[in-house]
Amino acid sequence: MVIGLVKEIKVHEYRVGLTPENVAAYVSHGHTVIVEKGAGEGAGFDDSQYEAAGARIESDEKALFDASDMIVKVKEPLPEEYDYFKKDQILFTYLHLAADPAQAKALLEKGVKAVAYETITDRNGHLPCLTPMSEIAGRLAAQEGAKYLEKPLGGRGVLLGGVPGVKRGNVLIIGGGVVGMNACKIAVGLGANVTVMDISAPRLEYIDDIFGSKVTTLYSNRGNLLDALKDADLVIGAVLLPGASAPKLVKREDLKIMKKGAVVVDVAIDQGGCFESSKVTYHDAPTFVEEGVVHYCVGNMPGAVSLTSTMALTSSTLNYGLAIANKGLEAALRDDAGLKNGLNCYEGKCTNQAVAKSLNLEFTPVEF
Repeated sequence: MVIGLVKEIKVHEYRVGLTPENVAAYVSHGHTVIVEKGAGEGAGFDDSQYEAAGARIESDEKALFDASDMIVKVKEPLPEEYDYFKKDQILFTYLHLAADPAQAKALLEKGVKAVAYETITDRNGHLPCLTPMSEIAGRLAAQEGAKYLEKPLGGRGVLLGGVPGVKRGNVLIIGGGVVGMNACKIAVGLGANVTVMDISAPRLEYIDDIFGSKVTTLYSNRGNLLDALKDADLVIGAVLLPGASAPKLVKREDLKIMKKGAVVVDVAIDQGGCFESSKVTYHDAPTFVEEGVVHYCVGNMPGAVSLTSTMALTSSTLNYGLAIANKGLEAALRDDAGLKNGLNCYEGKCTNQAVAKSLNLEFTPVEF
């Protein structure tokens, strides 16, 4: 199979879909890898390293797409890339289609066979290709939130850990999954007063066992949410419904009860965001203010730590990509039900139920 590795063009996206070591793994299995010139520079890999691993460097992006059976990326394709795709071409990347109907329409019209990292599951129902980025995003959420609480950056001027004789900052984390747990670790480490909300009693029990008296756990309901928002200096939205749009748990009018200069970090923004007031931002202008509340809604947070993110991501995606290349897509999906859950588009049909529901598309299950 011919594998095409393209350079990410999203604003301030520095990750890359394959490392030179990954390329060597594909080549060792008899595959051809074409790497777009400069694709790995943002993550610290130069073209010579890819060439040494057995890849061919291509400066013409269209030529790369034309020659490739499978395109490997990190982020979803942007409109300027849609025309490069061809019928039956495999796309292996993050897609987040529920929040991007234009992309879904383009991939379906092109007849692309699109496999999304974020909906692949393992035998336990976990999300192995999303987890490493969720871990990084969760840790960054607390780190970035703490930074934007600084007065010169628009925040209240609060140090989350406080100092002797002064109250600590209050952090509210909505969602106790992978993002929430990792945000909690950093927030606790900074010395903040941390509250974690979730709808799952077993999850809250687990968090209570891990963190003990360092964290307050609350059932996620409307009353508890409003009470917690009033006291919060930093709110981290860590809600995930795999493949589906994120629920808008914090309404626009709720911002009025929050402290002026408080910060919200919406890690769910790739799936539309869990704050009604959220809109996608980028690393060069990461925040905006609504009702006096600073919003950080960067859609590719892990791109800021591109080397760490690339190493973590590709360690998770490589074996799935090799399975597709070695067996062919259909055979790979037939052999691995979890990988099949990653299939979002196939021959012009939407094949993921959560995505189809979010976009009001017909869901078409496929069998191989």
